[in-house]
Amino acid sequence: MEVGQSSEVRRSYSGADLQGFAMLSGTGVPATIPEPLIAAMFSYLLGVKLPGRGTNYLKQELNFLAKAMPDTELTARVEITRLRADKHLVDLWATCIDADGVLICEGRSLVKAKDVAS
Repeated sequence: MEVGQSSEVRRSYSGADLQGFAMLSGTGVPATIPEPLIAAMFSYLLGVKLPGRGTNYLKQELNFLAKAMPDTELTARVEITRLRADKHLVDLWATCIDADGVLICEGRSLVKAKDVAS
């Protein structure tokens, strides 16, 4: 791992996905993509891609700036901004944009990772 390294995932949520979310959450079907589904994209990246397996969340702060509409492709991205190899800590900047380039969400995460090299 190195500062500046990044990973991203693209995904869209359909009306059926939102119905499933509503069933699990016990709420009505949302008109826009719920924030927890967007945050889940970051969870996927951190746990599977970068830093990857064995990663544990310590802190996350996300600011949701715009609504995301169903059936619109979203791109979630995380980038390493700081490594503290002695403590196995990784700071990352996270962003999510829609297909039109609108910034939906941004924030930072602090994780503890298995293998951190500086």
